[in-house]
Parts: sequence; structure tokens; C-alpha cells
Amino acid sequence: MVKLSAARYGKENIRVYKVHRNKEAGTQDVVEMTVGVLLLGDIETSYTEADNSVVVATDTMKNTVYVLAKQHPVSPPELFGSTVASHFVDTYKHIHSAQVKIIVHKWTRMTVDGKPHPHSFFRDGADTRNVEAVATEGKGVDVRSAIAGLLVLKSTGSAFHGFIRDEYATLPEVSDRILSTSVDCGWAWETFPNLKDVVDAVPKFDDAWNSARQITVETFAKDESASVQNTMYKMCEQILSAVPMVKAVDYSLPNKHYFEIDLSWHKGLKNTGKDAEVYAPQSDPNGLIQCTVSR
Repeated sequence: MVKLSAARYGKENIRVYKVHRNKEAGTQDVVEMTVGVLLLGDIETSYTEADNSVVVATDTMKNTVYVLAKQHPVSPPELFGSTVASHFVDTYKHIHSAQVKIIVHKWTRMTVDGKPHPHSFFRDGADTRNVEAVATEGKGVDVRSAIAGLLVLKSTGSAFHGFIRDEYATLPEVSDRILSTSVDCGWAWETFPNLKDVVDAVPKFDDAWNSARQITVETFAKDESASVQNTMYKMCEQILSAVPMVKAVDYSLPNKHYFEIDLSWHKGLKNTGKDAEVYAPQSDPNGLIQCTVSR
């Protein structure tokens, strides 16, 4: 005897671009996103009995995202994700939960002749602003905001020593090293009872994202890091202090290594320890440090 123990389905990689034209100012603003939708509910028979009468087609999900993007603001992404997720739960009574993921791709306004250009932009980094909004019948809307893929490096101000040494340990202890990582940082908001409460919180979303990014960058730069673990914990503490409506903060930081190259084989050339200037960046294997700090 078998049973369907879990099921959900949806549409991924919905590419959306929206332009807002301010005729009075003669400027335009643009937003580009990748959106994903997953639905959960009374859909078991579509799997077990080939009953498509309970299926909201994934193409319909795509169309819905486009229509809602036309009818509603897409910024901040926390609001748009909550709008889309709530739509599916409110519209289809057999759908009890909808998850919407949004990746916002950067377009930064160009400066031309010393002035912001009214309609030209450039992508000044691969990092993205991400959001996951989950609307659940009878519960409300859960929102997680995030920074993803923010590549940072500092050439000093990081150490790592005092770790367990045994017959398997070969890593030397260091009091000064290069520290580099690709930051993935997320913060979970207290549950919003309904979409109206998300609307009321709109001014807080941009402020929180800017605070989290600033805290991440400044702490990374200023902290005399004893370990990635300790530095990321300090970041979490500060974000929780800065944003009272956030209940938990998480980080995932891969440790991107840069190894000294011993060049003594070439005429005794010194390039280790205090004489190290040329390093070999490593792609893998790499450390991966993660944590979640909650109230």
C-alpha cells in the first residue's frame, strides 16, 4: 500500500521586466526579476487519478504573474511576492498555500555628463536582492528577504588559529590571511496576518535591505576576524537590532581560499609569510560556514 505523502507544482524562471515612466520628471525606472511560483493544496487526484480538474496550469501561473505585474507595484519585491502568493490562495479555494520566489537583477542608473541619465542603466554587480513570500490559508504571509551573491574580499584583518589539531589536521594556524566570500544573507520577518499588513510595512522593506547590506559590508571590513563563524554572528546580531520586525537572520558564507605560492625554487625568491605578495586563488574545495540567529 502506498500513498502520496507530499505534492506541489508550479512555474519557474518567469522573466519579468517593468518600466515606470515619470512623464513630469522625464525619467524612467526599470525593474527586472525572475519569478517562481509553487502551489500546494487539494491536488492529490491529479497525481493519483489523472484528474486535471484540480490543476491550475503552470502557463496560467506565468500569465497571472504578468497581469499582476501590470496591475500592481513590483517594488519592493516583498510586496509583489506577497501579492502574487495571496492571489493564488484567494482565487482558488482548493489551493491552501502558495510560495513565490523573486530574484531582482540589478540595473543601476548611469551617470552621464555628471548627471543621472533619465533612461540608461548598467549592471554593476552579480549580487541580487531575493525574496520568498509564502501565503497560507488561515495563517497569513511569511516573508524572507535576502542578499545573494555579494562577492567581498579583504587582504588582511583575518586570522584562524586555535582549532582542533590531531592526526588529520595539516592546515597551518595563521594570524593574518586573505578573507573572501560570496555573501548569502537572509532575514525572516514576523508573520503578516494578511496582505494589508504587508502593504503597511512597505517602507520597512527597503530600509531593512539597505541596513542589512551596510551592516554586512561594514562588519566584514572593520572586524578583526577570529573566524568566519564569529564575524557572521556579529552581523546577525546587528541586523536583529536594526530591524525589530525581523525574527531571524541567516548567513551562508563559502570561504574562498587564496594560497601562498612558494617561489624559493627560483633564485631563492621570497614569497611566503610576511613576504607573500603573489597568491593562487582556489576554486574548490572550499569551506562553507552557515548560521541562523533568532530572537
